[in-house]
Formats: sequence, structure tokens, C-alpha cells
Amino acid sequence: MIDWKAIDTVLLDMDGTLLDLHFDNHFWLEHLPRRVAQLRGQSEEDARQTLKDAYAREAGTLNWYCVDYWSRRLQLDIVALKDEVSDLIGYRDVAETFLQRLRAHGKRLVLATNAHGKVVRLKLQRTGLDQYVDRIIVSHDLGAPKEDRAFWVALHHLEPFDKARTLFVDDSLPVLKAAHDYGIAHLLQILTPDSRRPAQPPSHFNGILSYNDVMPPEVP
Repeated sequence: MIDWKAIDTVLLDMDGTLLDLHFDNHFWLEHLPRRVAQLRGQSEEDARQTLKDAYAREAGTLNWYCVDYWSRRLQLDIVALKDEVSDLIGYRDVAETFLQRLRAHGKRLVLATNAHGKVVRLKLQRTGLDQYVDRIIVSHDLGAPKEDRAFWVALHHLEPFDKARTLFVDDSLPVLKAAHDYGIAHLLQILTPDSRRPAQPPSHFNGILSYNDVMPPEVP
């Protein structure tokens, strides 16, 4: 599926791509509604529905991914609440081995994430992911989410990769489409972002269930 000799740079999403999306899904859909219900004396179901409606209104925007926005809106410390269940933060299947192999092959690895910087720091503390990548780029610092062409223009200015020799890996179809429209030649969709949920249906992008499907050979 991938000719690694044709790739110089690998752009990697974080949540659902390198790290198991179970943490994020559990937090936003289970833990936060439960804590909001406890703190406000309402039913968990009412809190969950109110939050789902709020999420839907911000989907695809920087606000969706911004813990400062949700902290202000809900009058809660979202990072502190995330830390309550941070033991769930972890790598997907063999993602760590995948990163080690890519480094051994001399690829330039860039983490490109919509996650807020405060959440990135929490996850780096838990995983040590920063030891495997050459650079971390956070969409909030560029003023646009990865769904927006403006993100890719700004990213390319900071990281002048060759579009024809770059692979981008993500679990989000809207994000992959934006990368495709920008001209990145090699795209890979993660079909199992959450280890506790069924695989996503295949799309027109190349998709994998596990990094074992595209693992570079071990360097002698």
C-alpha cells in the first residue's frame, strides 16, 4: 500500500491515529456529562443531551477542540476533569513500534493535531510521544483547524515538505479531504481510531485497521 522509498515526510494526527480515541470519546460522551450532572444536580441524560447539542454546533471549528472555550462555556476546568481519567490515555495497537520504525528509516515525523496545547501536554506526559517526532504543530497556534485549507497553507509555510513525497495519516474524513485538496499525494485513513468501537467503513482513501498493515521493515 505504501512505497516507503517514495516518502520523506510523515505528517501524523494524534487522537485516533497514534493515540487511542477511547480516552477522548469516554471523556466527552461519558465522563464530562457525568461530572456536569453531579456538579449541577441534574440527570446524567439531560447533561449528556445538552452537551451533545453544544458539540454539534461547534463541530469542525477550533472551538470544538478548544479546552479554554469549553472551560469558559461550562464554567469548569476541562483539563483538570480530563486528568481525572488520564489513565485511559495510550497508544493505538502498535503505533509506538510504527513510530520507531519510521525514525529508523530516517523519515521526518511531524505531529499535526487539532488538540489544544494544554491537552497535548497532558498526553505527552502520559505517553512520551514527543520523543518520536521531530516537530509538533497545533492547529490553535495556526488559527485554523485541519479541516480548513488555511491550516495547510500555514503548516506548509512552517514545514516546507514536498507534497509529492509526503504521507499524511488521520482518522477523520473531512481532514483527509482537506489534505487531499491541498495536494498531499499520500493519504492513509485509520479505520479503528477507538479500540472499544467497531471499525469505520472504508472510504475512497486507503484505510488500515492496524499499523501492521503498513509497517516499514525493521532496519538491520
